[in-house]
Amino acid sequence: MRSRIETGAVLRQGRVPVTEFRAGVITGSGSISFEMIRFMTELFPIVPGPVWMKNKSQPIAIQNVIDYLLAALTNPDGRGGIFEIGGPDIATYGDLMLQYARIRGLKRGMLFLPGIPLWFMAFGVGLMTPVPYPIAYALIAGLANDSIVQHNEALKIFPEVKLIDFDAATKDALEKTHPSHIERVWEEGKPDSIKHEGCFIDHRGGIIHARPEKVFHAISGWIGKSNRLTEVHHTEQQILVCVNDQVAGKKWIEWRIGQVDREASPRDNLSYLTQTVFFFPRGLPGFLYWYLFYPFHFLSFRGLIKSIAKQSATK
Repeated sequence: MRSRIETGAVLRQGRVPVTEFRAGVITGSGSISFEMIRFMTELFPIVPGPVWMKNKSQPIAIQNVIDYLLAALTNPDGRGGIFEIGGPDIATYGDLMLQYARIRGLKRGMLFLPGIPLWFMAFGVGLMTPVPYPIAYALIAGLANDSIVQHNEALKIFPEVKLIDFDAATKDALEKTHPSHIERVWEEGKPDSIKHEGCFIDHRGGIIHARPEKVFHAISGWIGKSNRLTEVHHTEQQILVCVNDQVAGKKWIEWRIGQVDREASPRDNLSYLTQTVFFFPRGLPGFLYWYLFYPFHFLSFRGLIKSIAKQSATK
C-alpha cells in the first residue's frame, strides 16, 4: 500500500495531471486478491487463516475500476484528484471467501488460527495460488488492517459509475472461466505450466512436417475416436474441445495450427502446432486430480501432441 502511495506522489511531480484511484480487494479474474480468494476457497473445505481474516474489506468489481478510469478521462471535475473507491458491500475477508463458496456451490468453513507467521502464510499462498511468494508476502501484510473507503468523494464526482456488488462480480468472473476469456500470458514468455485465472494450464508446441490441413485432419480423427467430449468448436486454424467431469472439474484442449513462414523455411509442408490444456478444478477433488496425477497428465499431454504430429506426417 505504501509503494502505491509513493508511486502516485512521484507521478504528481510531473507536468501531466494525475488522477489516482485507491482500491482494496478487486473482484474479477486476474486480480491478485481475487485469485487468492478463489484458489484458497476452492482448495480447502475448512479454510485456515489468521484472526485478522475478521478485518473488514470493501471489494470493488474489476469492471467498476475500469469504469472509474474511463470516467476520469472525460470528467474534468476529478482531474488531479485522489479517490478511494470500493463497491457497495463491506464484509470481512473470511466472509468474502464464504460468499465465493456459496456462489460456487461449495460447502466451506473458516478456521481462525492465531499466531501464524507471515512468511508461512505467504509460502502457502505462493504454493497453492497464482500469486508469487514475494507478492503474497506484501499482500498478506497489507490485509492485516481494515481496507474500507473512508472518503466517498468518488461517488459524488463520478455519479455515472454504477457500482456492482461482490456477488454479481464473482458470478461474472466465474462465467468467464473459459479459454476464450483467459489472458494468454504464456505467449509472453511465461512458463508453459502455470496457475492462472482460476485454472491450471499446460502449454506446448512445435514444428510438424505436414501441411496445416493434414494436421487439422489428424486432430479431427482423434476427436472422432473420443467418446468423452462434451463440446467441440473449430475453425480452419483452431480446434477447441471440452471434457467435463462433474466431480473434478472441466478440461479444455485447444489446438492452434499455423503455416510456417515460407521465407523462414523453403519447405512448404511445415506447420506450427500449439496445444494448450485448460483445467478448471471444482473444489478439493479437482486439485487432487491435477496434483496427484500430474505426472500422468504430463505424459498424456506430451504423447497427444506427438501422436498428432506422427499422424499428420503419415496422412
